[in-house]
Amino acid sequence: MTLACPYCGNAAALVTGREVYPHRGDRDLIEKPFWACLPCGAWVGCHPGTTSPLGRLANAELRKAKMAAHAAFDPFWKAKMRRDGVPKKKARGLAYKWLAGQLGIAREDCHVGMMDVETCRRVVEVCNGFRNRRVVA
Repeated sequence: MTLACPYCGNAAALVTGREVYPHRGDRDLIEKPFWACLPCGAWVGCHPGTTSPLGRLANAELRKAKMAAHAAFDPFWKAKMRRDGVPKKKARGLAYKWLAGQLGIAREDCHVGMMDVETCRRVVEVCNGFRNRRVVA
């Protein structure tokens, strides 16, 4: 498998967290695999136990946008798990289906790991807007 860096077009390298987070002492993190374009500062982690990327390579701006999107979106599916006793996979699937509808995109294209900065910002707007409507209503 090879991944191209979306910022410079060069091939990303399979590295460990040691290269991506050289100052962190977290043994679990530094042993995990990442795809990275170190000159661009872009990377993505891998699914547990694999070298399959969790999404697209992200630079600092996109990583920050993804964190904001997750902070706005994740409480929806976590609340469904608690409220309705729904398993995590089902709760996340239902939440992503709702989000895809809100964003006007196909469900299979709706995952924070694959989003660009602008779509992540839309996720924050949609989730915060929905939350605010429910509080006011």
